[in-house]
This record gives sequence, structure tokens and C-alpha cells, in this order.
Amino acid sequence: MTDKMISCAIKELSAALAATENAGEMEEFLRSLLSQAEVKAIAARWILVKEIARGTPQRDIAKKYALSLCKITRGSRELKKENAPFRRMLEKAGCI
Repeated sequence: MTDKMISCAIKELSAALAATENAGEMEEFLRSLLSQAEVKAIAARWILVKEIARGTPQRDIAKKYALSLCKITRGSRELKKENAPFRRMLEKAGCI
């Protein structure tokens, strides 16, 4: 699969998700699209980003959720970026 194909697929998927106004429908779609391991990985990433945004120390997050500091550091770096997509999504979800 080429980078162009991947980019096109992500754009299409993003457009479909953005057009979905029903959270239940979106959840149902994501659970049918992703494996259980992928659902768990995405949920863990969301949880750790919420914790970072709340100011929870990285080591506490790692211990509480059994996550690697590497994943947590990546989330922290993403949140620090100007106009961070993670931060915008957390705001839209009412998490911060």
C-alpha cells in the first residue's frame, strides 16, 4: 500500500467520521473496523492524553494504567504542539 493510498483512505475515513452526528453510530463503526486490541490501544491513548491534560504526572499515569513512559511522553509532546489536534479533540469532547 502506498503513502498516497493511505493518505486518501484516512481523508475518506475522517470525512465519514466528521459527517456522523450520532456518537453511538460512530462507536459501532469503530468497534467493527478495529480489532479488540486496536480498540484497547486507542482507548488507552485517549485516557493517557486526558490524564496529561489534567496535569497528572507521567509516572503516575504509567503506574495506574500499566502504560510505557514512551507512549506517555509521545502524548505529552503531541499536547504541547501549537494548535494540537489532541487538545482540540479533548475540548470538543468536554474533557478539558
